[in-house]
Amino acid sequence: MRNRIVRVVISALALALPGALPHAAPPDERAPDTMQARVMGCAACHGAHGEGTDNDYFPRLAGKPAGYLYNQLIAFRDGGRSYPPMNYLLAYLPDAYLKQIADFFAQQHPPYPPPATPKVDAAMLALGKSLVTNGAPERNVPACAACHGASLTGMQPAIPGLLGLHAEYVSAQLGAFRYGTRRAASPDCMHDIASHLAERDITAIAAWLAAQPAPADPTPSAPAPLPLACGSVPH
Repeated sequence: MRNRIVRVVISALALALPGALPHAAPPDERAPDTMQARVMGCAACHGAHGEGTDNDYFPRLAGKPAGYLYNQLIAFRDGGRSYPPMNYLLAYLPDAYLKQIADFFAQQHPPYPPPATPKVDAAMLALGKSLVTNGAPERNVPACAACHGASLTGMQPAIPGLLGLHAEYVSAQLGAFRYGTRRAASPDCMHDIASHLAERDITAIAAWLAAQPAPADPTPSAPAPLPLACGSVPH
């Protein structure tokens, strides 16, 4: 499966960036330099408009703040996040090019997927809702909503929305932050938060988020003070 994905994204990159690969088309056969051509490699896994796919680990990109998307593209290119197809796809792309891709997906607003049917019991869902909306102050865990917005659609300029994602993806990312395999700029607030979450907490948060309906207004909220310092978010 992974090898097939690598072949798809590399083939798409060859079409979008003639000359970037050894066997790219000669100059007189260049594909048009349009945004649609540029994001072909993204669309193979994330959908043409960044809507995500049925695969648990290919998340929705559409509508997330451009600053967040740009930070993730830089992280995949420079080693802050490790996933070989993404690392290979972005390895030689310049900052300005990545910013244009981030801006493109931030402006997309395809429909959200239907809510997932929970695979956990009511008590676990209640725990997830409590952690998302209230946090656990006694463990230095702020509410997810305190940073990701009251409607969980993200916060400008660089905090992502949490809705429309598979529970498995949310759980995997919290685990990656917890164990340091996904890193952000220092101070890495998500690492600090995830380090105070138990496995049960992570499962509960992921399940509750995945079961929520599409937001009435998908727009990320305006910037607001955060409960802790986050290096990825400009002051």
